[in-house]
Formats: sequence, C-alpha cells, structure tokens
Amino acid sequence: MKQKPNASTAFSNVSRRTVLAGAAATTAVAVTGFPAVIAADRSLKVGAYGGYFKDSFDKHIFPEFTKASGIKVESIAEPTGEVWVVQLEQSAKAGQAPADVSMIGRTTMLVGQSTKIWAPLDLAKMPNSSNIIERFIHTYPDGKVDGIGAVAWYITLCTNTDTYKEAPTSWKFLWDEKNKDSLGLLALVSNSYLLEITAKTWFNSDILENEEGIVQALDKLAEVKSNVKLWYRDEGQFQAALEVGEIPAGQYYHDVAGLAAADGKPVRSTFPKEGGVNDSGCWAVSRASKKLDEAHVFIDFMCQPSMHALMSRKVGTAPMVEQSKTDLTDEEFASVSSAIDPVVPNYAMQNQRKDWLAQKWTELITAG
Repeated sequence: MKQKPNASTAFSNVSRRTVLAGAAATTAVAVTGFPAVIAADRSLKVGAYGGYFKDSFDKHIFPEFTKASGIKVESIAEPTGEVWVVQLEQSAKAGQAPADVSMIGRTTMLVGQSTKIWAPLDLAKMPNSSNIIERFIHTYPDGKVDGIGAVAWYITLCTNTDTYKEAPTSWKFLWDEKNKDSLGLLALVSNSYLLEITAKTWFNSDILENEEGIVQALDKLAEVKSNVKLWYRDEGQFQAALEVGEIPAGQYYHDVAGLAAADGKPVRSTFPKEGGVNDSGCWAVSRASKKLDEAHVFIDFMCQPSMHALMSRKVGTAPMVEQSKTDLTDEEFASVSSAIDPVVPNYAMQNQRKDWLAQKWTELITAG
C-alpha cells in the first residue's frame, strides 16, 4: 500500500512488511457483531502486498472473515503502485479480474479513476463503513464511492536518543541550523510528503492548491538542504545510520522506529505538534469482478472497529476508526497511531502535477 520501495531493515534483510509481520502479537482477538452468512462455495480473490504482509493477513485477518461469512478468501500477491492498476485494466478489457478486491494506495486510486477501473460501492450495503473516519472514504469526482479505508500508517520525526536527549516538538526542528548535516529525509516528493509538512508547519495547507503556492513551499523547504546528510530511498540505510548516530535525526515510519526502540536501540519516534504524516490506502473493487456482492460483504466486515484493532495488533497498521470505538489500550494505540491532528497527504496535487512536481523537486530540493 505504501508508496515507497521495499527495503532492508536493521533487523534482517527483509522488507518493511516483514518487520510489521514480526510485530504481530500472539494473543487472539475475537471479532464479534458480524452476522454469519450461509455461503456455500462462495469465494473472493483479495489482493494484498506479497511476502510477510500478505502472510500476516492470510494467518490472522482473512480467516476471521471466512469464519464469520463462510466466504473463502483466495489471497493474491499484488505489486505496489501503478503496476497493479495497469494489470487490472488490461485484464478488465478481457472481462477478467486478477483480484476482486485490492489494497490500493490513495494516489494510485486517482490513477485508476482515469479509466474508471474501480467499481462504485454502495455504502447502504456496508453499514459498518460508518465507523471509518470520513477522510478515508474515497470517491469519484461525481461523489460515487470507489474506495474504503483498508490500512493506514504514519511518518514521524525520529531521533537518536544518545544525540538528542530531549524529543523535538515540532517539524520546525528540520530547519534548525543546529542540525546541520544531521538529517535523513525521504528522497521523493511523492513519498516524503515534505511539501505537505512544510505547508502545515509554516503556512497553510491551502498554499498547495496552485503552482505559485507550491513553489513558495518548495523555496521554504529548500532551507533544510544544508541540514540534510542523506536523501534516502533505502529505509534500511537510514535506520542503521539513525541507530548508531551517524545520521541522528530525520523522518521515518513510526511503527518501525517503535520496533527498533523496543529492541533496545537508541531511537525515538515523536509526533510533532503539527502531527505525523498519515498515509493510507483503500479497499477497491475491479469493475471486471463478478463478485461485487461478496466484495461488499468483505469490505463491510473489514470496517468493523474490532478488525482495525486486530490489524493494529497483528500487522502494525494504524486504525482508521476512532480509538474509542476499539478495545485498543492507550499503549497499543500509541504504538501505531496518535490523536494529534495529522498532516494529510495532498493526493490530488501529487497525482495532477506529478511530472511538474518531480522536475521542481529535483531542481530546488535534491540537486546539488
């Protein structure tokens, strides 16, 4: 789901999905309040990212749905990003669906809208969708729903505790001249969301609605360049440098940083007062699917607060419902999420101005 490359971590030479799976708790969580459905020989193909992430869903999540509904799940390993959308579109032309339901990143949802690959969804058939926080409901321009929140995660401000005895409180930390040549930041405009961080920290998020405002935000962001030691694509490279203090601060994934801290590494994850970056993806259905009824049952089931709590415990994702609706303890919730109003990625900007943004990013931010 995440619009970022897989990378090795300090724990082992495996993808971030492996780390999330390794965080899975061993206690079972009962899923209640969902009526059993008599569904002889009914099945559904569900796309999930491969490796241990998919394995975690196969082991902990999909069986709960089958137990409650009687609908068997055939999980399909899907690639990240636009590659999967292209495969879905090509298959749809032949009247086929490699997966009925897929996990799709928010920017990629917009890419798929151009060919209307996503089947419209009926909220009336998914009463549990009312549990999902509104910003995680995705729609076509005409208002028809085409995606419902599947999983979410946070990018936060992470520091080495040996170097920084006190936790920073604001994203303005990135601009502090005391941090010269000390930061590791994600290398791409499309996965760092540093433009959105800059806008919320120094301006107003509305500044990103036009090119003049975007350039103003880029100019402000360019002020951090002297503080950046590494623009990273390989998460493992930054994490290793963060743990030993070679690059003692930067932006990173909250849950993985938490795992490093739990493993005894001198690493902390902080939600700045402006909020962590809350990225997410949707459950979406291919228009070529012949299983739209089953897909509605599946998505409705996954919208239950109990399922979001289960995913937080077993997969390490942030719940897309209010904490008060779940049985997550404050400690469990804090390990994957925050009550601070988040920085929300501007997916429309990222999609509509993709090429222009990439060019300006190179010119003004990462070049030289």
